[in-house]
Amino acid sequence: VQLQAFGGGLAQAGGSLRLSCAASGSIVSISGMGWYRQSPGKQRELVAAITSGGVTNYADSAKGRFTISRDNAKNTVYLQMNSLKPEDTGVYYCYAGSQTAWNTPYVAYWGQGTVVTVSS
Repeated sequence: VQLQAFGGGLAQAGGSLRLSCAASGSIVSISGMGWYRQSPGKQRELVAAITSGGVTNYADSAKGRFTISRDNAKNTVYLQMNSLKPEDTGVYYCYAGSQTAWNTPYVAYWGQGTVVTVSS
């Protein structure tokens, strides 16, 4: 299973970016998908997550500004980031809990990370 993330870049404070992450490979089923962020000097933290049924969960810092969504037919998860702040700067990693064969456990697979830089 491979996850490919796109959409990072440079934005000004108050601006927007949209991240996407597509999973490919031998996938039978995907459960949860989401995004983590690694900011300089900080531990990796959950930004947003979404279940296969569309139930979402956000970090307090992301609530009201970020929206996570997914396209199950495309095995793709998105993160729309609005009203960006300098503290949103970091490397964003996507993940997908994937099942590669029936009756086997779901395993978390990770994307390579995409860099988001927000200037003040």
